[in-house]
Amino acid sequence: MKITRITSHVLQYDLPEELGYSQQFYVRRTAHLVEVETDEGVTGWGECFGPGAVALGNKAIVEGVIQPMILGFDALARDVIWHRVYNLLRDHGQKGMPLQALSGVDIALWDIAGKVAGLPIHMLIGGAHRDRVPVYGYGMMLRRGDAESLAARFNDEAAAIRDAGFVATKMKVGLGARADIRLAEAVRRGVGDEFDFMVDANHCYTTADAFYVGRALEELGAYWFEEPVAPEDHDGYRELRQGLTVNISGGEAEFTRWGWRALLEARGLDIAQPEVCALGGISEYLRVLALCHAHFTPVVNHVWGSAIAVATNLHLLAAMPPLPGGLHPREPMLEFDTTDNRFRDDLLIEPLDIQGQVARNGGTVGIPSGAGLGVEPDRAFIHRYTVDA
Repeated sequence: MKITRITSHVLQYDLPEELGYSQQFYVRRTAHLVEVETDEGVTGWGECFGPGAVALGNKAIVEGVIQPMILGFDALARDVIWHRVYNLLRDHGQKGMPLQALSGVDIALWDIAGKVAGLPIHMLIGGAHRDRVPVYGYGMMLRRGDAESLAARFNDEAAAIRDAGFVATKMKVGLGARADIRLAEAVRRGVGDEFDFMVDANHCYTTADAFYVGRALEELGAYWFEEPVAPEDHDGYRELRQGLTVNISGGEAEFTRWGWRALLEARGLDIAQPEVCALGGISEYLRVLALCHAHFTPVVNHVWGSAIAVATNLHLLAAMPPLPGGLHPREPMLEFDTTDNRFRDDLLIEPLDIQGQVARNGGTVGIPSGAGLGVEPDRAFIHRYTVDA
């Protein structure tokens, strides 16, 4: 079964309102899908992490750099393909966009393998440890304006996410340490004392400011403090983990087993958050997961993107062994962005309906059971939202 063509589909639309996090505000939603075709008519779908101009840059890498390296290769030889591409690009991209581009191709090859075998991806990995996955609702994005009005909005939005049935919620920060604490206090009021909430800083703090915010989060009972400092600052992560009782999480900006080895050996994470659409695809994710568990570090995948990314992560979460095990382990959760996302809600011929499942099933969702990813994009929808490079 030979690879005959690889196509990148970069999709985009204008959001109904501007959203922000600690690094920027944005007004458009982007998704980057990868389609791998074969000479036997089997097609696989994957996704690359990265918005806007990054997605267009990754499209050039997928089609102009990676595709010529692997045309004519056996689509089932995905580990051979992964190492060929990585080794040929090692001098040019051990992290970042080349790995994001390779991720989309690799996920599509796993989709093909599942379709050929007639098995869902979680069965190719080794089976499902669970048939349902709890879901946390991610919201409370930054908006322009004063901290007081934003805090009131966060209070209401947090309560709405809880009431929608999600098992926990996550907020953004980034206005500055003092203002961010007020935002976290508002979220705690909104969800009440017994509901888990998490705080995502997107690496906006110095270590000193992260300690200041982290101590407040300890008092508020936050479950984790995500990306408090720059991803390169392994010493800062280790100092925060040693000095705070709130869980320190991160890793979405790390790539490959080699980057993750250094991060884990620094002992700076209570919770690891690999991003399968960025770090090298499913093939490399499984190696990273093994590293995390070898360091006794629980994994809660970072999830951001279209329904392809969501479906991919559902398979990975189903196949993830419990750590450390026991009768009542804390289960890995699916991250679900509650803001407007047509590429998640409307992309598939048969939608995943995450919000509906959450509301009906006690905050949990089922695992796709069809072959490969078990989902099929609507080509008319893709055509409608595709942007030119």
